[in-house]
Amino acid sequence: MNRNGMTEDEKYMRRCLQLARCGQQNAKPNPMVGAVIVAKGTIIGEGYHVRCGQGHAEVNAFASVRPEDEPLLKDATLYVSLEPCSHYGKTPPCADLIVRKGVRRVVVGCIDEFAEVQGRGIKKLRDAGIDVTVGVLEAECKALNRRFFTFHRLHRPYIILKWAQTANGFIDDHFRPLAISTPFTQMLSHKLRAEEDAILVGRVTDEREHPQLTVRHWEGPNPKRMIIDRQHPLNMESLYAHGIQSLIVEGGARTLQSFLEQDLWDEIRVETAPITVTDGTRAPQLPANAVMIDRQCFDGNQICCLSHEIVLR
Repeated sequence: MNRNGMTEDEKYMRRCLQLARCGQQNAKPNPMVGAVIVAKGTIIGEGYHVRCGQGHAEVNAFASVRPEDEPLLKDATLYVSLEPCSHYGKTPPCADLIVRKGVRRVVVGCIDEFAEVQGRGIKKLRDAGIDVTVGVLEAECKALNRRFFTFHRLHRPYIILKWAQTANGFIDDHFRPLAISTPFTQMLSHKLRAEEDAILVGRVTDEREHPQLTVRHWEGPNPKRMIIDRQHPLNMESLYAHGIQSLIVEGGARTLQSFLEQDLWDEIRVETAPITVTDGTRAPQLPANAVMIDRQCFDGNQICCLSHEIVLR
């Protein structure tokens, strides 16, 4: 264990997670994965899944090993944040590559819940005589790809409910639009939009406020814009069929409440400003199964992030 209280395995797995996040935009719809190769206490190779359809993290890590370091692989440990694939997709199985490279040990952050993997990669490595350790920083590794796992496990997007409210719990001022976010927190909202696949509001909000729902204050792709009402309800099967892995629901109050009543959410983000109004539309009440995972303050506004207690298991 090092001076920071981490084991060697945790130290290198944390590096895998750092690398994996570099693929946040271009790896979709594949998961973010990072890999590190360590021999004699030194990193001799590392990589991440850069783009869907291209080499996986393990492939890029092995490719980065210098020719003079190739002999070290027989005594090396490969760290990878997600179970190596064992099936032929757009690229060959990474588990086969690992076996051919002859590393002594593999440390896996978490098992891949995708139906084509689900432990098969680990079994293939162990059948080849490789020492495999599973579950190092497992919670962090699962959290990194929670959208991917939710999509494949539940056949629906990872759903983020989001709203801004006054200190006394209103989302508007006497039923008229109210600027609650600051320029900086608005930028953070647009950053979130750039990271997710789709964004949704109700018909009333669309007609009353005409929100653009774009990332104009950030860099990145605009999420798919969706409007729902009673005549055009949300179809999760359709979202799944179209490969939408994540969905932001920005309101209004009735739309947000409908998701809460169905317990159809994974994360809630609430921005609260230090202002009050005397009347208007009440913000939704936080559900009892919401667990606080982050709280930050920007320009006097507090942003709270809560997770569904089931997601944390």
